[in-house]
Amino acid sequence: MTSLGTQLEARNRGMLKDAYAYYLAGHRVAANADLVVENKYTREAATRVARADRAAVERAIGAAVAAFQQTRQLPGYARQAALNHLVARVSDRAEQLARVLCVEAGKPIRDARGEVGRLIDTLRIAAEESTRLTGEYLPLDISKRTAGYEGIARRFPVGPCAFITPFNFPLNLVAHKIAPAIAVGCPFVLKPASSTPIGALILGEILAETDLPEGAFSILPATPAAAEPLITDERIKLLSFTGSAEVGWGLKARAGKKKVYLELGGNAACIVDAGVDPERVAERIIFGAFYQSGQSCISVQRIIAHDTIYQHLVDVLRGRAKALKAGDPMDEDTFIGPMITQGDAERVERWVNEAVAGGAKLICGGKRHGAFYEPTLLENVEAHMAVSCQEVFGPVATMQPFVDFEEAVRIANDTTFGLQAGVFTNNLDHAFYAYHELEVGGVIINDVPSFRVDSMPYGGVKDSGFGREGVRYAMEEMTELKLMVLRRR
Repeated sequence: MTSLGTQLEARNRGMLKDAYAYYLAGHRVAANADLVVENKYTREAATRVARADRAAVERAIGAAVAAFQQTRQLPGYARQAALNHLVARVSDRAEQLARVLCVEAGKPIRDARGEVGRLIDTLRIAAEESTRLTGEYLPLDISKRTAGYEGIARRFPVGPCAFITPFNFPLNLVAHKIAPAIAVGCPFVLKPASSTPIGALILGEILAETDLPEGAFSILPATPAAAEPLITDERIKLLSFTGSAEVGWGLKARAGKKKVYLELGGNAACIVDAGVDPERVAERIIFGAFYQSGQSCISVQRIIAHDTIYQHLVDVLRGRAKALKAGDPMDEDTFIGPMITQGDAERVERWVNEAVAGGAKLICGGKRHGAFYEPTLLENVEAHMAVSCQEVFGPVATMQPFVDFEEAVRIANDTTFGLQAGVFTNNLDHAFYAYHELEVGGVIINDVPSFRVDSMPYGGVKDSGFGREGVRYAMEEMTELKLMVLRRR
């Protein structure tokens, strides 16, 4: 009988290469095979990836600077053609990409297919928007002094961009950086997460098939030290980072004069008002709190439910959480996959144990099995406990009751984070009160904060960052408004 590792190796054959090169100035470079990428389920080596040194990063920046003279002049149809090529080739390779996600990220296959579908959406939206970089006509004859003057304002690409992406959505979060950049004509250097670089390199392989100018893109797995020029080099005109708040604010402090926008962490609240159906709400909360093992910055972390339905909701969520299947991400019925590292699972275990030792009560879960952590619900949690005030980034959510809706909003706002919040309510006044008063970048009514459409503006306030993604909004971040004033003769 073959071992689990042998079975997985056989299954992965033909899906993963033995080694992956990086892409420097649009060219495939097999510089080394220094970065080992693990299968997150078996914890065995799945493949090896070339890792860029600091000199390669600096060469990529120089190539992007040179390429900008061409990319800034690319007509809309040429930018659109590159993006349409990505759409077509990703669609052709969708199942392969989903299975790559299972291996490198430990993402259950259903979630992996969902991410590939969103990747295609993001690329398609960018292709459509690439020919819609519109401007504005400005009548300036507001007084006798300005009679005969008129203006035009339109957007121009900022220049070479640096992108740093996280492990949890290694395809779609890469697309949310590179697709808007291509759409507006900005060359870029991307550093994908070292634990999940394969999907980004496959996108580089596809981009290399396009007619984009040499130097228009580089995709370089690298250590933080080697990637430092992406933050500090003044030739980079924009830095976009998605990841933890601690790292993101540190990057901003070192970024100098360049534009920066940050999509950082959260501990998203979900308010459940009186009068809603606990069964329907529970179905969405189970998804929002536990999909891909809670490793999402808009995962449901704090559930604040009206006391008239609180216990019913607790009972339903407990039953549904216990029924979730953990196991091999390649299995179609797996819902809970491994966390990205065993160390992350150990951290979640430690935070939950600290909360219980401090008086919190386990509703369900609370046990670690290697890199797996059980779907966990807690109540009687104090606001200062790590599972409440910090970003757990694991399959853990807290529960507490409320009596007054304004009190629920106050509880939701009692955090340093502000990315998205969910509100289940049948009361239109409460919906608008939440929209006006919640200190977040997005309020999702009658669904969980984990909901996202790739065309909508997405980003946070407070420690959750600033700036907005969502293709058209990222295109605005990557451009500068320029005015022309004409005095008619």
